[in-house]
Amino acid sequence: MSCTESDVKTTAAAAATPASAPIAAPIPATVAPAAPTASLPRINEPAPAFSAKTTHGDRSLADYRGKWLVLFSHPADFTPVCTTEFTAFAKASAEFAAINCELLGLSIDSIYSHLAWVGNIKEKFGVDIPFPIIEDLSMRVANAYGMIHPGAADTAAVRATFIIDPNGILRAMVYYPMTNGRSVAEILRLVRGLQTSLSHGVATPEGWQPGDKVLVGAPVTVAGVEARLNEGLETTDWYFSKKSPG
Repeated sequence: MSCTESDVKTTAAAAATPASAPIAAPIPATVAPAAPTASLPRINEPAPAFSAKTTHGDRSLADYRGKWLVLFSHPADFTPVCTTEFTAFAKASAEFAAINCELLGLSIDSIYSHLAWVGNIKEKFGVDIPFPIIEDLSMRVANAYGMIHPGAADTAAVRATFIIDPNGILRAMVYYPMTNGRSVAEILRLVRGLQTSLSHGVATPEGWQPGDKVLVGAPVTVAGVEARLNEGLETTDWYFSKKSPG
C-alpha cells in the first residue's frame, strides 16, 4: 500500500504529540498567608518587665514587688465598653486594695487622652479613677504581653487581663474581644482564689467564693488512695475531696 507525503507528515505529527499533553499549565493552588501571631507571656513564669509613663507618673513592674497586680488593657479611651469597665474597676478598687492588690490600666493612647478621659468620667459619671493608666503609644508593653491581636486590630489592644503575684510571677491571664466587657467581680474572685490556692496548696472549684470549701489534690499512689478515705476530708471518691480553707 502506498502513502502520500501528506499522510507521512500527518502521521509524524501525531506521533510527536503525546496523547495526554495538557492544554495549559496547571494553576497552582492559592496558599493563604500565615496569620500573624501574638507573642504571649506564660502562666507561672516571670511577667515581662516594663517601665512606662502613666497618669500617676512613671511606673515599672518592680514598683509592685510585694503586692498583687492586675494589669489590664483596653482598646481605646472615650469608648463606651471601656468606660463601663473603668467605672467598675474604680468602684471595686477598695476591695482590691483590701487584699493587697493594685490596679494598672493600659491603652495605646497618649497621656493627654488618658487625662481627658479620666476627667470626663468624673464629670459625666461621677466616678474618680484612682489607679494609673499607662501611655503605650510605642506598644512596647502591649507587645510584650501579647495585647495586640492583628485579627482584631493592628494598633489597639484587646481586653487583656494579667494577674501578677507579689514575686512578679504571672498567675493568670484572660482575654476578651473588643465587643464584650469583662466582669470585674470575676477578676476580683480570681485574685482571691489564686491567693487561697498559693497560701494553702489547694484548688478552688467552679464559682468558688471566699469561705467556700476548697478542693484537695488527688492522691497519686495506691497507698495514698487507701489513706485518703481516712483523712477526715469530705470525700466523695478517692479523687474528689473537699475541706474548709485554712
